[in-house]
Amino acid sequence: MSEVERGGTRLADKVAIVTGAGGGFGEGIARRFVAEGARVAVVDLRGEAAERVAASLGGAAIALQADVGSPQDVARVVAEARERLGTPGILVNNAGIAHRNKPLLEVTEEEFDRMFRVNVKSIFLFVNEIAPILRDAGGGVILNVGSTAGIRPRPGLTWYNATKGAVNLVSKSLAVELAPWRIRVNCISPVMGETGLLETFMGVPDTPENRAKFIGTIPLGRMSRPSDIANAALYLASDEAEFITGVDFPVDGGRTV
Repeated sequence: MSEVERGGTRLADKVAIVTGAGGGFGEGIARRFVAEGARVAVVDLRGEAAERVAASLGGAAIALQADVGSPQDVARVVAEARERLGTPGILVNNAGIAHRNKPLLEVTEEEFDRMFRVNVKSIFLFVNEIAPILRDAGGGVILNVGSTAGIRPRPGLTWYNATKGAVNLVSKSLAVELAPWRIRVNCISPVMGETGLLETFMGVPDTPENRAKFIGTIPLGRMSRPSDIANAALYLASDEAEFITGVDFPVDGGRTV
């Protein structure tokens, strides 16, 4: 029995690929999409995590283990999703990593390269694979998960901030270039969230006291949740947003005001 109650039809008959969907924001997006009628490829480097999420979503989801920085893996994901679920109409580039909050001179070249590979190169690879498919299908939707770090950066995360600045900006450029093919591209920029990366972003132990310090910078008084990001993704992926493209949508409780 699936954990998901299929209570809506806003994405009925749509096929979506969601990266980094083995937990956190990506899992929340996958669950919301399936609940609204979509068929979803749950993509994650952690194969067991992807299997767990897909199994809980029933027959509407498949699990695909992949390294989103590998051209071969990305091509395989798009081809397999197309074969098993149908032609994809929605791509959510959610996969992302960070270095631990620390002085910029302590960030290693390996950490730098890995972040750009996962956070930025993955978008390059997936867009190159899926844009022709969406073009030939008459259009589609690409959502990139950026960050408030690309709008109002926090100290100690300089090179992570740089990757998200790239995601936020490339989303606007893609929106303009892909508009003639009726491909809408938008960016969602969450504030620090209640996910597995929280302690990495804070750079200190995840204690109530340390959380309070960070929450104090968010006017609405809490961190983001997977459901917040999923709701934004649902709207931007749906036909209700058919005239919205090139938007950087902060889901941040007022952090970037």
